[in-house]
Amino acid sequence: DLAGLRGAGAVLLTPAHQFPTGVPLHPDRRAAAVDWARSTGGLILEDDYDGEFRYDRQPVGALQGLDPERVVYLGTASKSLAPGLRLGWMVLPRHLVGEVVAAKGMADRVSGSPDQLTLAEFIASGAYDRHVRSMRLRYRRRRDQLVAALADRAPGIEVSGIAAGLHAVLELPAGAERSVIQAAAFQGLALEGLSRYRHPDAPATRDALVIGYGSPSESAWAGALDALCRVLP
Repeated sequence: DLAGLRGAGAVLLTPAHQFPTGVPLHPDRRAAAVDWARSTGGLILEDDYDGEFRYDRQPVGALQGLDPERVVYLGTASKSLAPGLRLGWMVLPRHLVGEVVAAKGMADRVSGSPDQLTLAEFIASGAYDRHVRSMRLRYRRRRDQLVAALADRAPGIEVSGIAAGLHAVLELPAGAERSVIQAAAFQGLALEGLSRYRHPDAPATRDALVIGYGSPSESAWAGALDALCRVLP
């Protein structure tokens, strides 16, 4: 809602893959956001959340390509490599480069130069792209196994938000969210309900689970999937 941006100098968006619903930002809303930035002098911070993990759709073009001087493009290696690296990147408007580099030098005391140089070489050599393609295949297999298991053992559960990313949204019967989460906890599963991400003033419109499928190890994946299916209504 652009009306809510009155007086704002910047807005943070995840246009490629919104968490937790898993949907991309509609083209009309993408265009409206860029128009807002141009007309007000505002800045868009574009977090390419899960943009590298897409399965059933073409890549979503970056907002940064629509107006490089009004959009800061943000990316990270936290999911494609490891969160412990604490490394990411920014594609900046030219007028912000000097200021951001200076600020990073003053504030960033945890990202060592060897790690940054190694990642830069990993990307420049093409090895990072090959690694991402391999990871994409792995997570697509997991996504497909999740969907197949639910279709077989919980056919009444509708699954959405699975065209990209590392999570899915499982629709539940009205009023079932809390009891399913409690049952899952007894099975050793840490699940989140969609209600956790709802604004306090928003009406409760749906009961659902937000299921991440990237974390379990290969040895634990089958058991976790079986436990999930057992607790679903």
